[in-house]
Amino acid sequence: MGISLNKTSTLTTVKEYLLMTLGMTLYSFGWICCILPANAAGGGATGLSLLLYHITGGAISIGTMVLIINAILLLIAGFVVGWNFGIKTIYCVLTMSVVMHFLQVWFTVPDGWVAEFIVARDALTVPDGTIVDLFNLNNRLLSAILGGICSGVGVALCFLQGGSTGGSDIVVMIVNKFHTISYGKFIRYTDGIIISSALFLPDVGIDGVIYGFVMVAVFSYTVDMILSGNQQSNQIFIVSKDYKAMADAINSEAKRGATIIDAMGWYSKENSKIVMCVCRKRDLAMVLKVVRAVDPDAFITIGSVMGVYGKGFDALNKV
Repeated sequence: MGISLNKTSTLTTVKEYLLMTLGMTLYSFGWICCILPANAAGGGATGLSLLLYHITGGAISIGTMVLIINAILLLIAGFVVGWNFGIKTIYCVLTMSVVMHFLQVWFTVPDGWVAEFIVARDALTVPDGTIVDLFNLNNRLLSAILGGICSGVGVALCFLQGGSTGGSDIVVMIVNKFHTISYGKFIRYTDGIIISSALFLPDVGIDGVIYGFVMVAVFSYTVDMILSGNQQSNQIFIVSKDYKAMADAINSEAKRGATIIDAMGWYSKENSKIVMCVCRKRDLAMVLKVVRAVDPDAFITIGSVMGVYGKGFDALNKV
């Protein structure tokens, strides 16, 4: 039994780290192969790294810059709020930095092997051989949107496994040590400042800033859509005189849990019972089918809940 549990735990851990690696690869691809060639700005620690990359004339790769910034933030956070930010955050930061560095060498540097392949095959006429040219996306807006989608999917995959990309997350943790601030508000402010700062860079300009805000909007929407879709469930309240049969049917037929709540109908002044059931959105149709079979006259309300934690749902330690 113990060996089986250890094997399951090991497989779960391996799966989590593989998905985090995939997520950080997608995130890095979005920034290096889409956003960078589009000369678009961006937010967070990666956006700041991109800004410094342009300021220094590309003397240091973006991956290296990301690693330096996150290392400084992690060091400060360690002394200010403690060293319990987790091994997964460190792993994600290291993976992201390494993948970004190699993608930049392979895809965007003129003598990178992908660029050489493109030029050698004479597939395209643009000499720098960036990934935008490889996909024939010679359009900065489309490239910025694609970058936002790829980086958003990557971050969402990372978050779902309990990881973090560092950067703004670490800064918020440090700031909240001294002054409570909304995470969303802080991210909006810092992203706005970082992206707007690109106005002073001649090779980015106002169009790059606009594309940067478009990318951040697409990125945020993608992350929210994936995280909400994964966690969203339905909470169903069922008022029925035959509440015992209703709860039994939900348990046995729909394979979902049920809770009986004491209530009183204020119009009739009669005591009644409410059957409460929480299920994933994909299971809602089955639950309603069971309810209709037991009591077609049941009174039902359905509400959406963003997160459900506990047995049969998400683990609380991943919050």
